[in-house]
Amino acid sequence: MASPPGAAGIYRAARGTAVGMPTPSESVAAGAAVAVAGAAAVLTRRRGARLLHPTGRSFTAEVMIWGTPGPPTGVALLDEPGRHRATVRFSRGVPTPDGWPDVLGLAVRLHLADARAFDLLVSSSGAAPVLRNVPLPRRRFAGTYSTIMPFRVGTRRLWLAALADPDSPDLGRSLAEVAAATRADAPRLVLAVASAVGPWRPFGQVTLGGQLDARTDAALAFDPVRNLPAGLRVVGPLAWLREQTYRGSRRARGAVDQSGGSIGVAV
Repeated sequence: MASPPGAAGIYRAARGTAVGMPTPSESVAAGAAVAVAGAAAVLTRRRGARLLHPTGRSFTAEVMIWGTPGPPTGVALLDEPGRHRATVRFSRGVPTPDGWPDVLGLAVRLHLADARAFDLLVSSSGAAPVLRNVPLPRRRFAGTYSTIMPFRVGTRRLWLAALADPDSPDLGRSLAEVAAATRADAPRLVLAVASAVGPWRPFGQVTLGGQLDARTDAALAFDPVRNLPAGLRVVGPLAWLREQTYRGSRRARGAVDQSGGSIGVAV
């Protein structure tokens, strides 16, 4: 004997939609997702590289979490001290020639336990509250990088950032200079969290290691929407658009979805 439909099924039946069939709004959303991912795939194939931030250099790294000063965020990964292997990629957005202003990118993958990962993607921005939502072109790789879009933690909105460490070796104005800095020393960036109007609160540090080869860099496939720690989520139309764009670009490059825990450098 078939079990009765749940509340969603009863609702659909009342509207004249068969149980198990998508509603018109669901069909439209699915079609839009296919269209956006398809467009991203086409543009990626034409470019012959990543659709977003195609030119970059990747490095091994270590992330030290100190814990969030002041009131906790409610995200254990940010609030509790820990140490994690990581992979970092610096990139140029357009890209413009080295030394020219560009929206610079920084991707940090924390390799967590149980084959999980946290992919933190940030872009060059301003440090002030009114500017942390805006990607800003700049020349130098040391500076403020923000998530631009907020995360949700319960009902609250939080922004994450990677900030310049004043005691760190400089990263220069080109990707080659970033690589040279890692060969000479161990450059560092500071991880921080903030509310919409509050100051940045440092909670950790990224220490760069050796450069990865070009083949490994080309295979990197970050997912800033699905690879998130417990308690942190992204919502809204821009997050949806970002997810479909990254999905289409990965598919066109033949990059597989990666969770980050299997090996330390394949992300």
